[in-house]
Amino acid sequence: MDHALKPTADAAWVLEAAGYDPLREGSLESRFAISNGFLGIRGARAITRGERWVVPPHTYVAGLFDRPGTEPAIPELIPAAGWLTVRISLSGMPLVHHPGDASSHHMTLDLRRGTLLAESGLLEAPGVGLRLRTLRLVSLSERALGLQLLQLEIVDGEVDVTLEASFAGVDLGLISERLGQDLGVWRTQRSGKSLAMATASSLQVDGHDLPATAIDQLKWSWSWKSRAGQIACFERTVAVVRSDTEALDPGATAQGKLFVARHLGWRGVLAKHERAWVDRWQCSDVEVDGDAPAQQALRFAIYHLNSAANPADERVSIGARGLTGDDYHGHVFWDTEIYLLPFYILTWPKAARALLMYRFRTLDAARAKSARMGWRGALYAWESADTGAETTPEYAIGSDRQIIDILSGKEEQHISADVAYAVWQYWQATGDEEFLRNAGAEILLETGRFWASRVRLEADGCGHIRDVIGPDEYHEHVDDGAYTNVMARWNIRRAIEVTALLRERWPDCWARLSSRLGLDDAELKQWLSAADTMATGLEPETGLYEQFAGYFALEEINLADYAGRSVPMDVVLGRERTQRSQVIKQADVVALLGLLPAEFVGGTGPANFNYYEPRCSHGSSLSRAMHGLVAARLGYSEMALRYFRQTAAIDLTDTYVSMGGGVHIAALGGVWLTAVFGFAGLSLRDDGVAIDPQLPAGWTSLGFGFQWRGRRLRIRIDQLKGHLEATLEEGDPMTLVVSGTSHELRRTQMLLVSAGRSDKSKVSQPPSAAIETALTVLPGGDPERLDGTILRV
Repeated sequence: MDHALKPTADAAWVLEAAGYDPLREGSLESRFAISNGFLGIRGARAITRGERWVVPPHTYVAGLFDRPGTEPAIPELIPAAGWLTVRISLSGMPLVHHPGDASSHHMTLDLRRGTLLAESGLLEAPGVGLRLRTLRLVSLSERALGLQLLQLEIVDGEVDVTLEASFAGVDLGLISERLGQDLGVWRTQRSGKSLAMATASSLQVDGHDLPATAIDQLKWSWSWKSRAGQIACFERTVAVVRSDTEALDPGATAQGKLFVARHLGWRGVLAKHERAWVDRWQCSDVEVDGDAPAQQALRFAIYHLNSAANPADERVSIGARGLTGDDYHGHVFWDTEIYLLPFYILTWPKAARALLMYRFRTLDAARAKSARMGWRGALYAWESADTGAETTPEYAIGSDRQIIDILSGKEEQHISADVAYAVWQYWQATGDEEFLRNAGAEILLETGRFWASRVRLEADGCGHIRDVIGPDEYHEHVDDGAYTNVMARWNIRRAIEVTALLRERWPDCWARLSSRLGLDDAELKQWLSAADTMATGLEPETGLYEQFAGYFALEEINLADYAGRSVPMDVVLGRERTQRSQVIKQADVVALLGLLPAEFVGGTGPANFNYYEPRCSHGSSLSRAMHGLVAARLGYSEMALRYFRQTAAIDLTDTYVSMGGGVHIAALGGVWLTAVFGFAGLSLRDDGVAIDPQLPAGWTSLGFGFQWRGRRLRIRIDQLKGHLEATLEEGDPMTLVVSGTSHELRRTQMLLVSAGRSDKSKVSQPPSAAIETALTVLPGGDPERLDGTILRV
C-alpha cells in the first residue's frame, strides 16, 4: 500500500494544500474533488474532519435528480450517502475533535493518476504518535466503483485503537428502503429513481487480517492494541448503481459489480483506473514550456474536464459545477455546448456524442416548450435536469432582499442555436454519419424550424426576433440581439444544408425523417426567406454589430471609474440603471465573434472586439475565457494571456466565495479553448484542420493532441525555432493548413513547417486593454486584483 499512497513525483502533475483554514475548506473541497462522470466526491476530509460538521462530505451521482418539497419545486441533484467516513479512537477517546488538532495535514490532488491523497503527520495523541495517509478515487475504468485506502502507522507508544468505518447521511435527501451490513438501497421522493450502494471493507495489522469486532448497518469496527512501528492498512470498496425506473432494483447490480471488484482486489481496481487515466492524458494533455503557472492551469482544467464526462450514459449531461458541488442544483446550461463540447469533440468524441445524445433524448421536451410558447420546432430549456423540461427558477431574492423575476427560462432562447452549433461542430470534426442520420439532423431541423417560426417579417422588409435575452443578461426584453439573430440565421442555414446532404447521400433516411416531421419544400423555402431577411444589427458604415436594437443610444459608463468595487456592476449601478447603460455582463457580440468569425469580414472583427471589450464588466465566470479566445485569435496575445490567467484563477485561487459550490467547469473548458483554439489558432474546416499560432511571448512551445474524422494528430509549436511540428499518429492522409498554407499530412513522416508569428500578432494591444488591470468582480461578489497597477487611458 505504501507505493499507492505516494503521489506522482513531478510537481507539474500535482496540486497541493497544507494546514487548516476554515475559510478555505469549501473552496478546497471543490478544487480537490474527484469524479468520473457518474460519481463525484468532494475533497472533504474523511478522517481528520472532527465533529464540527453536521453535514457529511457529499457524494454526487449523475442523473440522481428529485424535486424537494419546497417552492418553487425545482429538480435538484440529490447527494447520496457519504461512504468515506472513518473515525479513529485511542483508549475510547476520538483521535480528532477538531480539524486543527492534526499537527500537520497535507492534501495532494494527483492529476496524472486521478487520485486524492492526504497525509497527517505525527498526530500528537496522549502517549502515542501517529502518521496517517489516505487515498481515494472513483474509477475511470469502472465508473460504479469507489476506492478508499488508509494507512495508520504507530510511530511510538502503546494504546488501545479502534477504527470505525461507516456511511454518513444515509437519510439525507433520499428515502431508505433497505439498509444491511454491506448494502443500502434508497429511492427518491418524487422522481421515481433509486440508488444502491454495495460495500466491503477489510483491515490488516502488520500484514495480518483483523476481523471486525462490531458490525451494523453499513458500519464496521476493528479494535486492537498498538505498538511502536506497527502499521494498519484499511481498504474499502463501494459499488454504486442508479436506476431510473421503479421497476428495476439496483441492489443486485451493485452487488455484482462489487463482487467483480473484490475479485480484482484494490490493487487491480487501482491499476485499471490508472491505466484509464494514462489513456485520457495521452489523448488530451496540453504541454506548455516557459510558463509553469500556465501548465498547471491547463493540467488542472483538463483533469476536471476528463473527470466530468461519462461516454456510457446518454441520459445525463454536465451541470454548471460538474459533480464537484451543488450550485445551480446540477442543472445544465448552454455552457456545455459552447465551452465544453469543443474539448470533448477533439479529444474524446465518444463523450461528446453522449452529451449530444442527451440533447436528442430531451428533444421532445424542447418541442413541448416551443409549442407551449406558441412556436414550432424545438426550444431547449435554459436550465435542464434529466428530463429536459425547463427548470429555471421563476424568481430569486436580490441583494436588497427584493423578489426578482428570472426571465432566462422564457427569453434566453439562443440555447437552441447553441445546441445546433455543437451538433454541427461534432459532425464537422468526426464525420459520424450514424449520429447525423439518427439524431443530429433532427436536432438541426427542429431548432431551425423553431427560429423560422420565431422570426417575424415586418414592414421594413426585415425579419425580427423580439423580446429576448442574449448572453449579456443585464439587458432583458431586447429586440434583435445580434448574438441571437446571427446564430439563429446560421442555425436555419445549417438546417437547410443538412436537408440537402440527406437528400443526396441518404434519400431513404430523408424521406422517413421529413415525413415524420411533416417537413416539405414549401416550409424549407420559408426558412430560407427567414434567414435571408434576418435583421442582424450590422452597421455597414462602421462594421459594428449593435448588440441589440437601441444599444448604441444607451448611457456610456467608463468601467475604469469603478475599479475599487467589490460587487458586480449591476449591484453598483442598480438593476434599472444597468439596463439603461452599455455595461455588459459577459461576452455577447464578442462571443459571436468567437463562434462565427466568418460573420466578421475584413477588419470588422478587431473593430467589434475593441468596441465591446471595454464595456464588459465580466459578471460571469464564462466571460474572460471567451475574451481570451478572441483576443488570441486577433493577435492580442498578451491581453489574451491576462484573460487566460484570470480565468484559471477562478478555481485555482481562494478569491471567490462561489468556489465553495463547485468548480466552474465551463471556465475550465475556456482555459483549454484559449490555449488550443486561441493561442494555437486551431479551427475546423470542411476539408481539414487549420492552425494559425499566436503564442504569448513567454511560451517557448505549445504541444497538444486532437482527433479529426478518425485520425489522431499531435501538434507542437516551437516559438523559439519558429516552426510547427505535426504528426499524424493514426488515420488516412489529410490536409493541414498552417498560417494559411495547405500541407498534406501523412503517417509516414512528420510535417515540419515555418510557423512564425503572423503580422497580425504585431498589432499593438488595444487601448481598452488597460481596463483589464482594474479590480473586477465575478459571481459571488468577490473581487479579483488583476495586477498591481490600475492604468488609465
